Amino acid sequence: MVIGISVIIFVGILSGLPSGIITIWNLMFTSAGFSTTGLITALGILVGAIILVAAVVFVQQAERRVPVQYAKKVVGRKMYGGQNTHIPLKLAMAGVMPIIFSSSFLTFPAMIISMFNQNIATGTGFLAGLYKFSIATSSAGVPIGYAIANAIVYLVLIVAFTFFYTFATFNPAEVSNNIKKNGGFIPGIRAGKPTTDYLSAIISKITWFGGLYLAIIAILPMLLRFTSIDITFGGTSILIVVGVALEMVDQLESQLVMRHYKGFLE
Repeated sequence: MVIGISVIIFVGILSGLPSGIITIWNLMFTSAGFSTTGLITALGILVGAIILVAAVVFVQQAERRVPVQYAKKVVGRKMYGGQNTHIPLKLAMAGVMPIIFSSSFLTFPAMIISMFNQNIATGTGFLAGLYKFSIATSSAGVPIGYAIANAIVYLVLIVAFTFFYTFATFNPAEVSNNIKKNGGFIPGIRAGKPTTDYLSAIISKITWFGGLYLAIIAILPMLLRFTSIDITFGGTSILIVVGVALEMVDQLESQLVMRHYKGFLE
């Protein structure tokens, strides 16, 4: 259910949309008048944003369906089973959590260091370098070397946390046992350990795709920080907005269906 904090975060992110529109408008209309270069830049940002949102929607809705067949069994005079169904595996099963974990992990050293030294940003030495590295992609004026190193570590952390979160929430052995207990099997795969290995292989491939997808979505908007364009929207913001919007649509559709059936039964 999309309630509470999700909607609050959703509205909070959308509240920064007017400032982004004003920034794009100022690119086209400067103090010197209309700018053709600014128009091309603004169109590039809009086209890039549309492609990014479309890619997020596509991946969020995409799923890998693993077919499952249940054997027929006769109980008394009735026959049960014999159904063909599937296990839906989302391509982005971890959602936005790996990005949140990774960004928190990177910014944690800077938060701790700044608590004990308020002037660390202008200092030198190991702690100052660690502080600059920690805030490289979230603060302006940091050397390019720190930003590149931070982006690489950020990418690796996102992929690692994607694997951790996916395998923490989806247990192939448990799913395999449930299928076996209910008399089901995956076509061409024996029940038991072969089914577990098969599901684990599929999850590994999906997780690699999901981790790289999240890393690209999170890092691409960071490239704007090396320009003079100040856009408040980032990859995490787009993922949250699209995810909450899709969930709200699903909830509304389910409520409409429930209302329809309730009215029909009454």
